[in-house]
Amino acid sequence: MYELLIKKSFDAAHKLCGYQGDCANVHGHTWTVEVAVCGSELNSIGMLIDFKELKVVVASVVDQLDHNYINDLPAFSANGEEGNPTAENLSRYIYNHVKHNLQQSHPGIKVAKVKVWESPTSCASYWEED
Repeated sequence: MYELLIKKSFDAAHKLCGYQGDCANVHGHTWTVEVAVCGSELNSIGMLIDFKELKVVVASVVDQLDHNYINDLPAFSANGEEGNPTAENLSRYIYNHVKHNLQQSHPGIKVAKVKVWESPTSCASYWEED
């Protein structure tokens, strides 16, 4: 099994509805996203997937969050299907988008895990068990 990992950062604001504390107020982060993918088959030139292609797939979702107020996005609005824009929910949201895009273009590659860092010392991860 092979695993590749890429990182991408973005800046965005959010607030946590129903939270008792400072994060109930609008505030921002420089978020860092780590996306790990895996697979067992390399292509004819020895790659699981070109890093450049993987970066495009990840950017397709992360760029929608960059320089945004995440609570205004439909998925994270008051009645959105993703709920509060926590690091946990963002990691699942990104995971599902990357998974969907890879299934169409590279069906042999699986998203292993997505980590979302909201600070240099705090992150949340999402992955699906087999």
